Amino acid sequence: MITIVMMTWKEMMRKRVMTLSLVMTVVFLIAFWFVARAIGGIDEPSSDPSSLANLISRFEHGAIILSLGFFFGSFVTAFLAIFSAVGVIAGEAEQGVLQAILPRPITRWQWFLGRWLGFVSLGITYAALLFGAILFIAEFHAMVPGDAVTMLKSFALFAFVVPLLISVAMAGSCFFSALGNGVFMVMLFGAGWLSGMIEKITAMGLFEGERFKPLHTISGLLSLVMPTDALQSRMLAELFSLNDLKDLIDLNHSLGPFALNQVPSTTFILYAFCYMLVALLMGIFFFRKKDL
Repeated sequence: MITIVMMTWKEMMRKRVMTLSLVMTVVFLIAFWFVARAIGGIDEPSSDPSSLANLISRFEHGAIILSLGFFFGSFVTAFLAIFSAVGVIAGEAEQGVLQAILPRPITRWQWFLGRWLGFVSLGITYAALLFGAILFIAEFHAMVPGDAVTMLKSFALFAFVVPLLISVAMAGSCFFSALGNGVFMVMLFGAGWLSGMIEKITAMGLFEGERFKPLHTISGLLSLVMPTDALQSRMLAELFSLNDLKDLIDLNHSLGPFALNQVPSTTFILYAFCYMLVALLMGIFFFRKKDL
């Protein structure tokens, strides 16, 4: 299985999707540096840098910077996870790779799990680098809220999107072609993103009244179909210690369109974990039955 994991790493390093992701990440971080500098350079309400007003202002600036950074970071991490695994079974079966590997002394579930571990480990490594870079830029220009424990919890939620999407993508590859699975995964991820946008729009008070209540139902159903955006909201809520600071500062007012009015519960996080586990087990089951 370790051989399959290392083979996956080598394959991903040769793929253009990985190169393109790294290039676009560097471009984003350069642009993000100047955006963070502009936001962090806004005049403070008091000339005393140690005053409570200045600390709160720097905290708000840091929260805005982090919200912008992770808005992009969640997209690039998700698409790297999707397109790394979207054709792993259908594509390799068409090319005859699986017919050459699987007759060797390795079971199908070992091959599947080895590929899964390879994609997940690489995706989480990339997520860790991106997470650290965004935090560093925000800290340099403003203030990053939270302690080490908060950072670890936030990173776990940020990176959890990787195994979730890879599990679904590999399960989908048992049924669809690489192109069809790619379209399916993008639409599925888009459904989760749309859920988050509906929640943000309704929370801003733009749509009020009885006739707009179905929007909340649609948003809830879409988040169950694909919980990635909900995980992103919980990650930011943990990072900003939203519950602990709600009596001191109205952070949602400062965040504007990035406000976190609907924060998923711990039960929802457990649902997302079960969602990933079921997708992984389904992928292993159907791959064992698949005619290659």
